[in-house]
Amino acid sequence: MARRAANNPRQTRSQMCGCSLCLEKYPPERYGERRKRRDCVGTWQARYRDADGKQKAKNFAKKGEADAFLDSVRDSVRKGTYLDPKRGEMTVSEWWAQWWPAHKQGRTTTRNRKLASWRHIEKKWGKRTLNSLTHLELQTWMTQEVKGHATQKKVLELLNMMLRDAVRDQRLPFSPAEYVKVTASPPARHPDDLKPPTREQYALVRQHLPEYYQPLAVFLEETGMRWGEATAVRRCHVDLDANIVKVREVVIDDAGRLMRQAAPKTAAGFRIVPLTPAAVQAVTEMIERWDPAATESPIEDGMHPEELIFRSPLAGTTKKVRDASGETRTVTVEGVLSRNNFKRVWLPAIQAAGIARKVVNRETGRTEWWPRVHDYRHALATRLHAAGVSEKDVQLILGQKRGGRVTWLYTHGSDEALATVREAMQDGAARHLRAVS
Repeated sequence: MARRAANNPRQTRSQMCGCSLCLEKYPPERYGERRKRRDCVGTWQARYRDADGKQKAKNFAKKGEADAFLDSVRDSVRKGTYLDPKRGEMTVSEWWAQWWPAHKQGRTTTRNRKLASWRHIEKKWGKRTLNSLTHLELQTWMTQEVKGHATQKKVLELLNMMLRDAVRDQRLPFSPAEYVKVTASPPARHPDDLKPPTREQYALVRQHLPEYYQPLAVFLEETGMRWGEATAVRRCHVDLDANIVKVREVVIDDAGRLMRQAAPKTAAGFRIVPLTPAAVQAVTEMIERWDPAATESPIEDGMHPEELIFRSPLAGTTKKVRDASGETRTVTVEGVLSRNNFKRVWLPAIQAAGIARKVVNRETGRTEWWPRVHDYRHALATRLHAAGVSEKDVQLILGQKRGGRVTWLYTHGSDEALATVREAMQDGAARHLRAVS
């Protein structure tokens, strides 16, 4: 075994020290006069070899600290647990630049959610080094600065992924975010804020929608399909002889750009939805208006709006746009329905119907309007549940992965249910009590 160096750690010479050795290396006539002293104040340099045999060095203010560091390094090298401290000295932003290319694959919506969460992390910790992060300051940031239960959950999920991989990449000995917790509670809402509109209320909303959009509103109400699923329905997906529609793809919004995606929200999203006579009538009206192509184009070929059943009323028209160079050119409007554009007619319709209500999230301060377009799903689930349809069948129609999720997420108490409970309570109150031994 090689003999250990007798001068390790060794004291380094300093331009600020006045001991004889430092004055000899840094003479006063060149580096300035210093007060003479007996003991050197230079730092102590600990030299060691890492697991690959490469020479490393680290400076400490005191000799005891350098000795303790050398002992810990030698012990970790022998055990195979050695981590190079310099690998953790990169900033969080630098680590993101290496980490993200290996994790940005997958669903577009998932990727965009991670990018949104990263903006929270980058703003606070982007310039900090990985090995400078501590558990307490991460927890304090999560509690005091990240607003909202959903935002905290998503941001912490991404932060944990990044720091766990930093541990696996031998940049950190442990993740300081491992035991950080979400502190914001899910927003509690009154049943009035959750219960979907009645069929009579939806009929009022349709009356105030432009006539062109009324078939779409009927289709959403009768099928309970998600917005992205309904706007992605193509002529080849509908069988009017069997009165069914196949959910095979969705339209998603990728930072303002609408695009096709093969898989719905989950694997359960691939399903067959029965069409009621009202839904069949809505589909028939749009087919007669647009005469969509019955071809089935591959998703990778692009949007192919000529196959879509539900489109914008501006589909096929032309408009002038200005490109990046400043030149104006004429383009044809594809007419793929956008959720944001539909809100321009939806909000005035629910307000004119007299059912619109502002709902403010107390944690984030965001204001939402009730009812949302998505509440059509809640209304259908509640209607089917009240009609006695089994939870499993409702799950299949709505495209949920777990049947239990349908009960607590989509079904809400109806006025009929309240009347039934009230009647039962009154009957119970009328019964006579008798003592038993």
